[in-house]
Amino acid sequence: MAEANFFEKVYQVAIQIPYGRVTSYGAIAKYLGAAGSARMVGWAMNASGKKENVPAHRVVNRKGLLTGKHHFQGTNLMQQLLESEGVEVIEHQIQNFETLFWDPMTNLPPL
Repeated sequence: MAEANFFEKVYQVAIQIPYGRVTSYGAIAKYLGAAGSARMVGWAMNASGKKENVPAHRVVNRKGLLTGKHHFQGTNLMQQLLESEGVEVIEHQIQNFETLFWDPMTNLPPL
């Protein structure tokens, strides 16, 4: 049951990511007080396909790579969703990642 609760917390952070911005698995984990749990955030994003309104496409790895792209239907759906929001992606890498990066630690109130 603890895993389900963690996943729900991840989703609550993910839905706050603004349109056209991205964050990382690790940034969400750190915000939730579980800095070593980036992989669990990734699992939550993978499972988020069953949840409406969770913008899993806006969560990438710490280098701006679309490492979760294989969990989306279609060959390039994650990239297409990001590009529809104005995010440039070249060879699975978000361009201007530092500029587009949204940090929950500085943008959300403390837990």
